[in-house]
Amino acid sequence: MNYYNEIKNRIIDNEIYTKVKDYSKERHKVITYYEIGKLLSEAGKHYGEGIIKKYSIKLINEVDKKYNTTNLKRMRQFYLMIEKGALIGHQLSWSHYKELIPLKDINKINYYVNICENNPITRDELKSRIKSNEYERLPEITKQKLITKEEYKIKDLVKNPIIIKNKYNYDIISEKILQQLILEDIPSFLKELGNGFTFIENEYKIKLGNKYNYIDLLLYNIKFKCYVVIELKITELKKEYIGQIQTYMNYIDKNIKTIDEEKTIGIIIVRKNDQYIMEYCSDDRIISKEYELI
Repeated sequence: MNYYNEIKNRIIDNEIYTKVKDYSKERHKVITYYEIGKLLSEAGKHYGEGIIKKYSIKLINEVDKKYNTTNLKRMRQFYLMIEKGALIGHQLSWSHYKELIPLKDINKINYYVNICENNPITRDELKSRIKSNEYERLPEITKQKLITKEEYKIKDLVKNPIIIKNKYNYDIISEKILQQLILEDIPSFLKELGNGFTFIENEYKIKLGNKYNYIDLLLYNIKFKCYVVIELKITELKKEYIGQIQTYMNYIDKNIKTIDEEKTIGIIIVRKNDQYIMEYCSDDRIISKEYELI
């Protein structure tokens, strides 16, 4: 086989396709680069590693300067990544894949592919989520569920720690300031919790007996059809926090939740977790996560 001619023909075909069919050009580019990567891999087995540099020099002269050694090697890496089990997503552009190619863990790659498929995001958004170590901050049980495609629960995708942007560089953090930082970038905060979250209200007022109490943040999850109570604490986890949030959750279940909705979930966000306390929490609707200011 003349590998160079095969590669050149696919490149020229892709260049023509890009100009003619804008609506699907990215999909065509991804497939083309996969095929080129395969040819480069096979050519390397026959002619050695130096063949990529040789092909690159000819392609730059005959087609376009963008087909340099770096880009051809990236196409080969892309092919090898797919061969190892990475998914090809319909919503991902080549720019998305360029962010994923350097990653070594196939499960991590597939996590981000699924994010792009289910929540169309730009390359810069994907880059930001990778940089924040989003996958690494998932619970280990969640990572296993993603591999086995087991159905996950609402709390499985809550990151730990939860990243909150401290854009004013506060040195001293109070619960009010923590809440303010969250409210000023509520979309980012909701993404830290997972999928399907929507904001209802902060300082949500409820009446217990003759006294008013205030829920720090009340959310709703559309996918799981349940309310979510968020309590913010700037200390390490304490057992009394569990009793407090459980009371609020029970109030929502009794007075607001409808019969066709699931029971309310509670998330305590603290400066430092204490798993010993959580081990003795009998209510599996409650989870505790740490926050980290950046």
